[in-house]
Amino acid sequence: MSRFSHSVGLLRRPRPALSGVRAHHGGSVAGWAGAGVVLLLALAVCSLLVGTGTAGSPGRAWDFLLGDRAARADAQLRLAVLDVRLPRTLAAVLVGACLGTAGCLLQAATRNPLAETGLLGVNSGAAFAVVVGLTWFGASSPAALMLWALLGGTAASAVVLLLAASGRAAASPLRLVLAGSAIGATFHGLTSYVLLGTKATFDTYRYWTIGSLAGVETRDLVPLLPVAAAGLLVALGCARPLAALGLGDDGARSLGHHPGRIRLAAAASVSLLVGCAVAVAGPIAFLGLLAPYAARTVAGARMTVQLVLSALVAADVMIAADILARIVIRPWETPVSVLLALVGGPLLIAIARSSRLSTAGAA
Repeated sequence: MSRFSHSVGLLRRPRPALSGVRAHHGGSVAGWAGAGVVLLLALAVCSLLVGTGTAGSPGRAWDFLLGDRAARADAQLRLAVLDVRLPRTLAAVLVGACLGTAGCLLQAATRNPLAETGLLGVNSGAAFAVVVGLTWFGASSPAALMLWALLGGTAASAVVLLLAASGRAAASPLRLVLAGSAIGATFHGLTSYVLLGTKATFDTYRYWTIGSLAGVETRDLVPLLPVAAAGLLVALGCARPLAALGLGDDGARSLGHHPGRIRLAAAASVSLLVGCAVAVAGPIAFLGLLAPYAARTVAGARMTVQLVLSALVAADVMIAADILARIVIRPWETPVSVLLALVGGPLLIAIARSSRLSTAGAA
């Protein structure tokens, strides 16, 4: 009896060390998340302080935020901080969180660490809808363009989901990618055809498609919040099934999950999130690809933590890029998509050459 008790004791001894490792890893993740939140708040304050023009210098803007009476009485300063910079800051957080979450979902659903948020044809569908609105329906205001972009992106992704759900291999990763590529190419061709005969539409479309947060107003963001919230809730609901999907389709079925339905739910969430982001800022590349990779590096295989960290990282990067866009060639403004592309290109090459790439897709 004593030998048996001694043997059981030996088997139980390593457990405190293992729990200590888990606690340490969880603490490190919490530390990274806390650092991301602090950085997000700091960048948000910087975004309120920095602008493209001479009005509202950082010092005066800081006085305004602290409640200085003279600064609060300055109508031009109030306009710069509350009507120009604040909406851009909120838009950057919204766009970054949507793209980061969507990229993380898409990479997990397709088990492809290089999957990008435009994979489901949302960007091309939104672009075609914007061109249609400009050409035949007189849509010229930013709010109208947002609405057309959201409708077009959602409609394109709905077609992709219908195509991917049909047939025997319903909603397989390959079917999702092929359907998204086909629909994207179709809408791209239709967009080019319409633009060839309308110069005025092309000028407005060219400004929209470069990807920028300039001109965003708070009232334009309010209608998109329920759509983004719905996409985020569906994403969180997909976290546990997607973690099971990481074991492979057979492994997910053995745990009681349906791989096709999981991918369709994830793709629907991606459609809502990317539709919101494209409606606000136009097509933004690389952000939905890079943020999930950074989140996986910290979170490992825990899908819920990956989603949260990916949204946080993307929001941080988006605000930082928007701040740089205002000051790089001041008093003019650089499109935020250009800065993200300049940074994202070399980082994508580094990721592609990384030895962690093969394990990232399975995580």
